[in-house]
Amino acid sequence: MARRYFVSGEVQGVGFRYFVLREAERIGGIAGFVRNRYDGSVEVFAQAEEESLKQLEESLRRGPRSSRVSRVQTIEESPDSHYSDFQITFTAH
Repeated sequence: MARRYFVSGEVQGVGFRYFVLREAERIGGIAGFVRNRYDGSVEVFAQAEEESLKQLEESLRRGPRSSRVSRVQTIEESPDSHYSDFQITFTAH
């Protein structure tokens, strides 16, 4: 399974991407990326088993202590064989 998440709120400049990377590694079995967007949100593409995606989404809704998550938009996606691990990538429009 794969999902794309758009996380809004105070999520840039607070270590959010590194938090997501650590959470993906802690949960395990997640491939994809996290990146900042120019609109101030953070985008996450993740593919994994359903339970792992559920755990990741819970982490996204919580965020690191220094963040304030106001919204998490979730979009179902098709898995992409291009991703074999989870990483931080560059800013996207």
